[in-house]
Amino acid sequence: VERIYDVGVAGLHRLLAHLDRLMEAKVIIAVAGMEGALASVLGGLVDKPVIAVPTSVGYGASMNGLSALLTMINSCANGIAVLNIDNGYGAGYMATQINRLAERDGNHSFGEETEHE
Repeated sequence: VERIYDVGVAGLHRLLAHLDRLMEAKVIIAVAGMEGALASVLGGLVDKPVIAVPTSVGYGASMNGLSALLTMINSCANGIAVLNIDNGYGAGYMATQINRLAERDGNHSFGEETEHE
């Protein structure tokens, strides 16, 4: 697990500074509050699954995470799965399942045909 903090869309340059690390990941968990746009930005940048977790922590009119949840659910970026508000445990569990599939299948992409003996 590699954690990257404080890379919200209000300072996109902070996220782009970590683009190489993001592209190497097998799965990304995006925890975001406020408007929850981070998941959409990541979904548009990477070709890996993005697990979106809206957080209830924030300021302004975030409505305890409802604003971020609605934004994440309505994302037009592909490859995003949205979990419930503050469901970090569920996100970690789902990411573990994805990583286990990737490990089991080796370096092959999902859906790519392989020869079996």
